[in-house]
Amino acid sequence: MVNNRKSVVFLLPILEVLIVFGIVFNFVVCPALAQEHQNTLKTYIVHVNKPRNRVTLQSEDLYSWYESFLPLTTASFKHQPLLVYSYRNMGTSFAARLTPEEAETMEKKDDLLLVRQERMFSLHTTHSPTFLGLHQEAGFWKKSNFGKGVTVGVIDTGIWPFHPSFRDEGMPPPPAKWKGKCEFKQNVCNNKIIGGRNLLASTQIVTTEEPIDEIGHGTHTASNIAGSSVRNGNVFGNANGTAVGIAPYAHLAIYKVCTERGCAQSAILAAFDPAIEDGVDVISVSLGGGTTSLFMDGIAVGAFAATKNGIFVSSSAGNGGPTYGSLTNEAPRVLSVGASTIDRRIVATAKLGNGQEFDGQSLYQPKNFSSSLLLPLVHLGGNPCTPETLKYVNVTRKIVSCVAATGVSRVLQGEAVKNASGAAMIFTNGVNTGYTTLADIFPLLPTTHVSYAAGLKIQAYIDSTRKPMASILFKGTVIGDSSAPMVTAFSSRGPNVASPGILKPDIIGPGVGILAAWPFPLDDKTPSKINFKLMSGASMSCPHLSAIAALLKSSHPDWSPAAIKSAILTTANTINLKGKPILDELLLPANMFAIGAGHVNPSKANDPGLIYDIKPNDYIPYPCGLNYTDRQIGILFQSKVKCIKKRSIREANLNYPSFSVLLGSSPQTYMRTVTNVGQANSSYTVEVVPPNGIDVSVKPKKITFASVQQMANYWVTFTANNGGMISNITSFPSQGYLNWVSYKHAVRSPISVTLI
Repeated sequence: MVNNRKSVVFLLPILEVLIVFGIVFNFVVCPALAQEHQNTLKTYIVHVNKPRNRVTLQSEDLYSWYESFLPLTTASFKHQPLLVYSYRNMGTSFAARLTPEEAETMEKKDDLLLVRQERMFSLHTTHSPTFLGLHQEAGFWKKSNFGKGVTVGVIDTGIWPFHPSFRDEGMPPPPAKWKGKCEFKQNVCNNKIIGGRNLLASTQIVTTEEPIDEIGHGTHTASNIAGSSVRNGNVFGNANGTAVGIAPYAHLAIYKVCTERGCAQSAILAAFDPAIEDGVDVISVSLGGGTTSLFMDGIAVGAFAATKNGIFVSSSAGNGGPTYGSLTNEAPRVLSVGASTIDRRIVATAKLGNGQEFDGQSLYQPKNFSSSLLLPLVHLGGNPCTPETLKYVNVTRKIVSCVAATGVSRVLQGEAVKNASGAAMIFTNGVNTGYTTLADIFPLLPTTHVSYAAGLKIQAYIDSTRKPMASILFKGTVIGDSSAPMVTAFSSRGPNVASPGILKPDIIGPGVGILAAWPFPLDDKTPSKINFKLMSGASMSCPHLSAIAALLKSSHPDWSPAAIKSAILTTANTINLKGKPILDELLLPANMFAIGAGHVNPSKANDPGLIYDIKPNDYIPYPCGLNYTDRQIGILFQSKVKCIKKRSIREANLNYPSFSVLLGSSPQTYMRTVTNVGQANSSYTVEVVPPNGIDVSVKPKKITFASVQQMANYWVTFTANNGGMISNITSFPSQGYLNWVSYKHAVRSPISVTLI
């Protein structure tokens, strides 16, 4: 016993030392080691083999399979998250936080394919550069020098030149060919804004002689095209990041033609005129009229003059959708752009008293709104929310369900609810607008904008209970909507009423929830010089394509406007991020009257393989075939034309990169000419997916090129077979496509056929 007691006494000092050491290790040394470990951690992407006879890619055990590759040394710091992302649809791979030594250790494991440190990219608030596959460090964006050396003329409401988006740090001086003027009174022109003119200065509707933007529209579109990087661009904290235009090194030339009263056609033509003389390379026109006569359309007339001088013209298709035949800017010389969604949403969820939740959108997301508190839910029996309909209904501290109605906007309904002391609003779509939801501000009223389908279920809940209750859960910015791109309801639709043989719109691009510069504060708390606004419309999709044209012009300075358009159209995407066909606002596959050739893919457009080129004079014979008079055609092309001396052609025979055919009982044959801009020695084989009920034959079926810039002709014959689909000019077209395929390229031309 004594010996044992002596042993214990002897050990006590040692134990005390160990305890103290343990305390020091756990509270001093271990945290220090952990911090040192933390400082050396990097994120690595790890690719591994599929698990053999263990789990499927959809199994919950896949996480364990990934974890089995992690080094044991890292696991001692359990407070440090290791496996960052467990991918299921990116191949068999995951992301993990590792030290370089641990990454090297993992490379020795069986079934491991590749370990690579991730690359860091800037986050863009517009998000559209990222969504379009444009990255700063590599690829088309870098190869095109971000639009350096190209000047984009913006015909719009002017510009607010004091916004930081228009700083010129890192910008080269104006091109040597630039001859424009700067009509700002202050010395605000720089290497970014190299010119500015007010084409309304001599009219009675102008309030300032300068091309200063008093509305905001022109500022937004211009920064969308070529805005310089601005950190922490956001609206009420949403969509936060670095705001940047699609062609950030391009120069801007501003032509003011619009006020709150509209855009005078005379001013539009007056803007094209100096723009051509000034030396712009691209003209962006986010406006349009309702005319269906090309010779009466100022944009169509101005666009021909611009095209004749090698200037590319991009225009918005309009916001008249989803009505068919609602598009503007139908002329084949302009690129007509429809609007689509991007994969970013500003989510606000309607939560009902029965637990059902419906995701919608709202830009204004107040932090002081108690989303956990259910409030009484009021519905107005299918009527919109207006001062009249709310006059005899008590909505104080209640959530009001409001429905879409012609002539009463979402914002106006929000104002009516707010003025009636309502606590919040759930705005539901009508049947035609379907699943299109927008992130509006809704006069600083807690709101969510939900789909028509959600609205029906909300109404059913209200009808099922005596005391309907609801709340709104604000979830902020969410990126990763795999249904994008989707055609938005307001995007104008074909067919091309003015020229049915030309498929319009040409293309769709990002036009929903686009963040860009704004001249004015949205509330009294926002600094006056760093304002941004989230906007939706074809006016937003047009500048995206204007900027992409600028990138292509910078990358291929010898390409004509028609060549640039062809490259954009023949490389367009027809599937969304899920790999499924692009959908419309009703979640149905969108037809060509909605998407034209499809959604723009800038990187593919930079290397199209073949192009369909059109010389300016090639445009003249086709309006002769539309039975325009010599005088009308003279107006359109600004020159004397005698159709009797011209070889008139059917409009579908114009060397356009798509086919829009009005087909009767007799077969129709059209010729196309393609120019090789790919590899010198190459051959292409035709693939055809014919429209339903239509036989399509192509001769020849193979084209071989020996040199770059070599041209080749082919002929396409369309014949209605006995099972042909009968339709008319305003109904859905029978559609297919023609594809010239080489080992590297796929040159796709959409085909739209309407039987008459």
